[in-house]
Amino acid sequence: MASDTIGEMRIRSFLLDIDDIEELTDLLHKAYKQLADMGLRYVATHQDSTVTRRRIQDAHCLVGEISDRVIATITYYRPGLKSGCTWYRHEGIGVFGQFGVLPQFQGTGSGSKLLNAVEEMALQDGCRELALNTAEPATHLHKYYEHRGYRIVDYVDWEGANYRSIIMSKKL
Repeated sequence: MASDTIGEMRIRSFLLDIDDIEELTDLLHKAYKQLADMGLRYVATHQDSTVTRRRIQDAHCLVGEISDRVIATITYYRPGLKSGCTWYRHEGIGVFGQFGVLPQFQGTGSGSKLLNAVEEMALQDGCRELALNTAEPATHLHKYYEHRGYRIVDYVDWEGANYRSIIMSKKL
């Protein structure tokens, strides 16, 4: 998916050689601030641009733009690219992460449009499921994903996190 327009927001691939990795990192910090304020140490709350670059290098990072301003992002990993937990290693499991929307655009449907695009990419890749992980205490996120058809399939204690994560997955 090189470029698409959905509603007011245009979805396109983030281009490592052209786009501003610092801008993307700043967007993630802002999007994850509410979670940081809850005391949750997601990597995206504090990562520097080197980490952002490493996390999207072998993945497909999408951004949502309104009037040429990047307001949202999501990163999709094809099956076999993420192996940090047992569920991710199952055949046909795609994974997404670094999913964030600037606070002033949260609740507008922008995130849902990005997630729809990633679910479609996963289907085109032949994935049977699409998975994610999030902090167990972030119950508002569980509800969002459950509403979209995701279910809890596992729990993980990631190194460096100050919370237990839930692994959620959706049959495609």
